[in-house]
Amino acid sequence: MPMPMPGPLGTSLPPPQTEGMLSLEQAVQRRRTVRAFAGKGLGLADLSQLLWAAQGVTCDEGLRAAPSAGARYPLEVYAVVADVAGLLPGLYRYDCQRHDLTLLEEGDRRPDLAAASLDQDWVATAPVVLILTALPERTTEVYGRRGHRYIDMEAGHAAQNVCLQAVARGLGVGLVGAFGDNEIRALVGRESEEPLYLLAIGRPR
Repeated sequence: MPMPMPGPLGTSLPPPQTEGMLSLEQAVQRRRTVRAFAGKGLGLADLSQLLWAAQGVTCDEGLRAAPSAGARYPLEVYAVVADVAGLLPGLYRYDCQRHDLTLLEEGDRRPDLAAASLDQDWVATAPVVLILTALPERTTEVYGRRGHRYIDMEAGHAAQNVCLQAVARGLGVGLVGAFGDNEIRALVGRESEEPLYLLAIGRPR
């Protein structure tokens, strides 16, 4: 199928689903870290659900899927896309308010991610890698130094949401916390953001 070109307002994602075939209890039981992926890509609906689970807006008041201290929402989510139906390979930024993606840079950036992740080559085999970063001042301007702890907690909440959503869709997630911060900042082009987490996602082999 032809790939839609992102417009000035980004590429719209399918609406998130709020009902599934797998119970929460089953997803918790089946969740495992995955570092070996089958040679199959993801659908756009898969990516939509994963992004929504991470930081999607879940009510009219603007609250999101993952809890945030004081609803300050410091997290930003990027997707390094290599094999998703309907999307060009490239680096994308997720806009949770519009539930869409903006293409920041074309091309497969997974080798750069793998190198930045202390040469963990398996990262470059995932069809999608999500990058969680934070703008700390959104939280620290209210909570001071303790805000950094709250941000770390929030990244964990968002990552677990992604892990469980992935299991519910027959996918697996490999979590990466070992990486060069400056290399990740350079990749996303945001020097003011603090890299927190990488989530490599695909179909388990």
